[in-house]
Amino acid sequence: MFSYKKFEELCNENNVTAYQVSNVTGVATSTLSMWKKGKYVPKINKIQKLAEFFNVPISYFLKGDDTGE
Repeated sequence: MFSYKKFEELCNENNVTAYQVSNVTGVATSTLSMWKKGKYVPKINKIQKLAEFFNVPISYFLKGDDTGE
């Protein structure tokens, strides 16, 4: 399961906003918002874009859950 919490943590660590990530990766802010609300599960190609932006493996976003496990 995709962990939006991990996305937020990476944004904080890298001093970027979701809006800035959206502009660089092409993943719409509305899409990010839906992920945050749990309304949609991201497709692997979009997770790949985030992973490339933050220079982390795709698995980083898939480990654990939003409770921090």
